[in-house]
Amino acid sequence: MPDPRLRLLGQQKFSEIALSLVDHLDAMVALWDPNQVCVFANNAYQLWFGLAGKDVVGLTMKELLGPLYEENLPHILAALRGEKQEFERTIPTPHGVRHSLATYIPNVVEGRVEGFFVHVTDVTGLKMMELELKAAKEDAEHQATHDFLTGLPNRVLLVDRIEQAISLAERKDAMVAVLSLDLDDFKKVNDTYGHGEGDRVLIEVAQRVKGALREYDSVTRLGGDEFMVLLQEIGSVEEVILLAERLLERIGRIFPIGGAPWTPSSSVGIALYPRHGATPAELIAHSDRALYLGKHLGKNRYVLAESDRLDGGDRSLFE
Repeated sequence: MPDPRLRLLGQQKFSEIALSLVDHLDAMVALWDPNQVCVFANNAYQLWFGLAGKDVVGLTMKELLGPLYEENLPHILAALRGEKQEFERTIPTPHGVRHSLATYIPNVVEGRVEGFFVHVTDVTGLKMMELELKAAKEDAEHQATHDFLTGLPNRVLLVDRIEQAISLAERKDAMVAVLSLDLDDFKKVNDTYGHGEGDRVLIEVAQRVKGALREYDSVTRLGGDEFMVLLQEIGSVEEVILLAERLLERIGRIFPIGGAPWTPSSSVGIALYPRHGATPAELIAHSDRALYLGKHLGKNRYVLAESDRLDGGDRSLFE
């Protein structure tokens, strides 16, 4: 039985109201024929493409979308095969970029696909919120695993990386080296020049250490003037010694502080997997003990853990 409202309004009046309603929607609504030619489009296309609905009628999808056409083509062809499509896309408009959620619904008449309906909603606000939440999450994760001053990984990330390096070393029958590094007499810098200058020194040292490493090695700041270096896929002790020498040389280059040249120095303790430990905790503990031995022996040197001590670069201990 016909809706009594239709009898009151009349079919023509109802059509006018329906078209007016569609034109006032904040979403693009259109009908495209099997040849991808527009049969109907509402006026929301004015905001998105700068074209009133009547100006879109008669255009092909390729003419309307331009560079976006190839990106949309798989969804167009799927809709013409009778498959409903829902997907996100970004559309450049005269007013800036808009993020959208598009729905292509096949227009099936007597079992045949006679084109497809298009419904495109603006989801820019939701998309921007999503991107902001993602950025905030990534920032929180970065802060949880990186040092706030130097941007280097912190102890949380270090332990995970040591575990990964050990697993890789087991498969490749290689060694892993963990180096504890501490600046000598750094407290005097803070006491004499202030923590601002001290922070500047730490940032510079972080960059010097990082620049001395191979691409797949890493340096961590544990706090204060304490750093830790992880060397992966080590083939010999000699490789570690050369790297330790390079670190001492790089760190020891003159650096201006408080308006005067200053020459920093550091002590380095070295532990090797599997010689000095099989876990991150064991390797860190052995490298720390070697570091403090280096401090006791006079600073500005590297020391290998346990009986394999190499003091100040005396290679004869390895011959």
